[in-house]
Amino acid sequence: MSPAATTSEAAAPATGAADHLRHDWTADEVTALFELPLTDLLWRAQSTHRRHREPDAVQLSTLLSIKTGACPEDCAYCPQAAQYNTGLKPEPLMDTEKVLTAARRAKEAGAQRFCMGAAWRSPKDRDIERVSAMIEGVKALGLETCMTLGMLSDDHAEALANAGLDYYNHNLDTSAEYYEEIITTRTYGDRLDTLDAVRSAGMKVCCGGIVGMGETRADRVGLLMTLANLAHHPESVPINELVQVPGTPLADGETLDPFEFVRTVAVARLMMPDSAVRLSAGRTEMSDELQALCFTAGADSIFYGEKLLTTDNPEGNTDRELLDRIGLRAGLTES
Repeated sequence: MSPAATTSEAAAPATGAADHLRHDWTADEVTALFELPLTDLLWRAQSTHRRHREPDAVQLSTLLSIKTGACPEDCAYCPQAAQYNTGLKPEPLMDTEKVLTAARRAKEAGAQRFCMGAAWRSPKDRDIERVSAMIEGVKALGLETCMTLGMLSDDHAEALANAGLDYYNHNLDTSAEYYEEIITTRTYGDRLDTLDAVRSAGMKVCCGGIVGMGETRADRVGLLMTLANLAHHPESVPINELVQVPGTPLADGETLDPFEFVRTVAVARLMMPDSAVRLSAGRTEMSDELQALCFTAGADSIFYGEKLLTTDNPEGNTDRELLDRIGLRAGLTES
């Protein structure tokens, strides 16, 4: 038996024909998936994708920064952290009507979900009142709603759910072991507590991470294992590639091997077969061929629009042209 075959067989039990949802992954199992020959890994991921998702469809989501900059957190990747000199101009919470105008434009451009992000450590009561009006207005346009506002208390999570919020985004960013190398102003447990509050309030979870921050493969294994071993898999799993913003501590690190990014997408698909796996930050630096490989690996959602909060994103026409060239259609029929 060849070494490649041995590796393949070692990973085989992880993706049986039933593809039942698992919440008991081990580090050895996930590592074995990462170590598969890339063609074998892609075949497994695409096969799983076809059994669980719409194989020719890509969901389009648009993300708007509704409150920009002056964040007290010290996330090493983030240009919105107040302590980093990135040239970003802070902006207060937007007026509801301006948010709704942006949402209308997003819908006209083909977006299915409208995501709103505010650079807060956690919102205050007065903030919840204002963002609740935004949620209600965006839902009235016929769009799915998502927000990322930092940490949530149980009461704030309930209030957002009562306003009709569909999804709440709160990324884990990386593994528990590497987390303190990236963020010191909140703990990994704080993030997990917010996810619990979101679930308890009845909202869906959008939760993923960032790769290319100097972490090891073991950290990427740990991130995906934590996500997949939650009591409920996140309905959306954004996979971000670090955008190296001048002025942040991670501005000058080594870039991630593109094939390692593809492997991360593929393993996420295998471990969370019912979830939307979203290509998020970093796509402006990706070639069309790399993005096509990611779709082959099981990605079926992208952020669509010229900005991701404060960083650049491919223009809408560019994304539409790419999807047309590789024979994919915009829009999932289920979320």
